[in-house]
Amino acid sequence: MPGTRARGISAARVLEAPARHLPDETLDAHYASSFGIFGGEPDKTAILEFSAERARWVADEQWHPRQEGRFLADGRYELKIPYRDARELVMEILRHGPHVRVIGPASLAAEVKTQLSRALASYAEST
Repeated sequence: MPGTRARGISAARVLEAPARHLPDETLDAHYASSFGIFGGEPDKTAILEFSAERARWVADEQWHPRQEGRFLADGRYELKIPYRDARELVMEILRHGPHVRVIGPASLAAEVKTQLSRALASYAEST
């Protein structure tokens, strides 16, 4: 919305109580099990297919510690990524433009399609 600011930390203060220590395993189980910054156990797996042109670069990237990737017979690359919340994953997918296609789940494909349609519409309005 015009005139609104991004939200963030606006004030900080020191508390009397000490911080709770949590073991790395506990933090990893919550924050590192799903793709991106959204914590929680993944409940979906994204299946993405990258063009042969983009495959050689994507194959060298680590999107998630538990991702699975493989080259397809025609040179394309299939990448499977566990996730819980699609927001950050959609942004990563969109940066690959026409070189990636969401195979599943259908809800993720629909969200990427919606975002691409909105982007295209914003260009149509400005011309």
